[in-house]
Amino acid sequence: MDDKELRERADRRFDEALKATGARDPRDHFRAVLTALRADNPPAYREALAYFTTRLIPTVAADGSDPVAEWLEYGRVLARLQAPGRTVQIDATGLAADYAPPVPQDHLVLHLPESTSKPAILVGLPPKLSPAQRATYELLVKGSQGS
Repeated sequence: MDDKELRERADRRFDEALKATGARDPRDHFRAVLTALRADNPPAYREALAYFTTRLIPTVAADGSDPVAEWLEYGRVLARLQAPGRTVQIDATGLAADYAPPVPQDHLVLHLPESTSKPAILVGLPPKLSPAQRATYELLVKGSQGS
């Protein structure tokens, strides 16, 4: 299978998984992250691109893989390239735990930079944010007290 066919198969499998699970599509968000990395940190951009082509696409294209989980892991890789820190998953009650795949689909996933002056980085959104998750997102990612 050539690169184009592999990419088409990966895209098809991911689109089918999104439809089947109701998960949110992170690709537009991740493209924006890649654009920022390309401008701000070319070595990190190259690492993200290498992960995409050598790990993400072949794994998502493979039978038996979990495309949604693989894309979530790619989001974690992108976040780590933006800032050192740790990744957490937040359940519907607002309880945070260390990132541990497989992550339940109803969890919010954030990367918390070591530098407390930087906001949390969004890695993955559940199909619907609970009130506690929305408050966490507003406070840690947007830096506001919510509405």
